[in-house]
Amino acid sequence: MAGRGGLQIDRRGLLAGSAALAAVAALPAQAQAQVQSLGSAGDFTKRVQAFLATLDAERAKAARFPWGGQEWKSWNYFGASGYTKPGLRFEQLDAKQKEAGWNLLAAVWSPEGLAKAKNVMLLQSVLASMGDAPDRRSPERFSFSVFGTPSDKGAWGFRFEGHHLTQSVAVRDGRIVSVTPFSFSVRPNRVEQGPHKGLNTLKAEDVLARKLFGDLSPALQAKARISDSPIYNIYSSAGRERANAKKEGLPASSLVSAQRDLLWQLVETYAVEPVPAALKDVQRARVRTGDREAVHFAWHGPNNPNKGFGYRLIGDSFVIEFASVDSEAQHLHTIYHDLGNVLGTST
Repeated sequence: MAGRGGLQIDRRGLLAGSAALAAVAALPAQAQAQVQSLGSAGDFTKRVQAFLATLDAERAKAARFPWGGQEWKSWNYFGASGYTKPGLRFEQLDAKQKEAGWNLLAAVWSPEGLAKAKNVMLLQSVLASMGDAPDRRSPERFSFSVFGTPSDKGAWGFRFEGHHLTQSVAVRDGRIVSVTPFSFSVRPNRVEQGPHKGLNTLKAEDVLARKLFGDLSPALQAKARISDSPIYNIYSSAGRERANAKKEGLPASSLVSAQRDLLWQLVETYAVEPVPAALKDVQRARVRTGDREAVHFAWHGPNNPNKGFGYRLIGDSFVIEFASVDSEAQHLHTIYHDLGNVLGTST
């Protein structure tokens, strides 16, 4: 399908999303309430348990935290507050423990999500090779944290976090109930020299948004543009996950069909593509709950290639943010929040 600018839209994900929504709508009310969980945590729980079983007492102590405490609430992927995050770091593991760690992370993300996470980790080496704080950077300075006791009963959580990367998974009574907040952020987004030249980690997040904004008429661009300057940083940080859900910018109801398709392709890049296959259909249906015509697209700054810009996508059930920390769109921060299930809580 083509929009005003001749954009080609992949319809496969959209058709799958429609099927998932129809399946949810067909359920009785009580069952629909249960769909708030994203899926079984059985395999994920086993992998977390297997990882913990490889640890000695000292490493296990570093990896374990109480469920629901301040540590669980204080997710943070920024570098300004330290490049070393709470938990047990990859660089502290032996070969067997690293293998168990990667096996665990393969249940946290889809292959696409895992590849993106590995790119974010790799960029720490790219920055170190450029002489940027090499003593503080490592592709293995990313931490495993387990909150509470992984089991089929009760609530517990898992987090993998480091500079420019955070992913939290909350489990309740054997069901995954939350996979947010999560962020894949980068510096540099486009690697322009060295052995990793050509790596572009957040290409879709950049290109799809620019295409959507560029396909709008001048009048609609003016309505979508909130400011002439890029967002310097995300608004919805720890403790403020739901504080910036006011809709602003351009509603989906103002878009033509191809533009709406592109908007949902952008949303799914954040909310569906990175999650494991077993969660994709329910996750796709979840971001489409509420008034889909009222999802808003808010733009900040110019729309010039390789220049800083920002945008926000605000729906009834989610907030997505993209910010350029620099003027070249090389240092990018992103966040995705499921407003109904922040860190496994509905309030």
